[in-house]
Amino acid sequence: MQRDQQLRTLIQEKLHAFTVQAASPEQHSEQQHAAVAVVITDEGHGAGLPGFPPHAAWSTQAALILTRRSGQLRKHAGQWALPGGRLDAGETAERAALRELAEEVHLELDASAILGRLDDFVTRSGFVITPVVVWAGAAQHIRPNPAEVASIHRIPIVEFLRADAPMLAHEGHGAHPVLRMPVGDHWIAAPTAAILYQFREVCIAGRPTRVAHFEQPAFAWK
Repeated sequence: MQRDQQLRTLIQEKLHAFTVQAASPEQHSEQQHAAVAVVITDEGHGAGLPGFPPHAAWSTQAALILTRRSGQLRKHAGQWALPGGRLDAGETAERAALRELAEEVHLELDASAILGRLDDFVTRSGFVITPVVVWAGAAQHIRPNPAEVASIHRIPIVEFLRADAPMLAHEGHGAHPVLRMPVGDHWIAAPTAAILYQFREVCIAGRPTRVAHFEQPAFAWK
């Protein structure tokens, strides 16, 4: 799957046809509002993870940017994440997503990079997360801000189309299963995995799949 204009047009069309479900005003008043960026870019030299081959030459296959959070952070240290963070006062989710991209991975983009939104996801740890889909081009010179990000990984979009995704399991809490997405030889859990799954369903497959009901593993609640 090439990261090209045809893919950008496809994703824009799918998002335009998708009716976003936002969190209720009550949920927004009770939770902290955050935005994450679902960033479409090049696979580059590879994901840098077990199960993914490195590439000597730059690959223009489409990929999403995922990060490992710094182990020094107070919340969710060391966990998988999409670039993002809390909204500042008066800030839109789109503006926050772009600001966090610049702060976390040194990727400077303007509003023209925004393709649309996915559904809000309310987390057990007290956040309403708004996913913002962003077109980043090649993004060849990104690098982690060590205060927030331990590492950056370019995961090919085709990885999220695996037949064994998503992985669902009841873990004894909540009425719904925990959702995980396999990545290489490992997996990513909700809430990040739920957003990745909805991106796959809505933006690539064109299916209006909802994910806000999926449970998160206990380690993500804190």
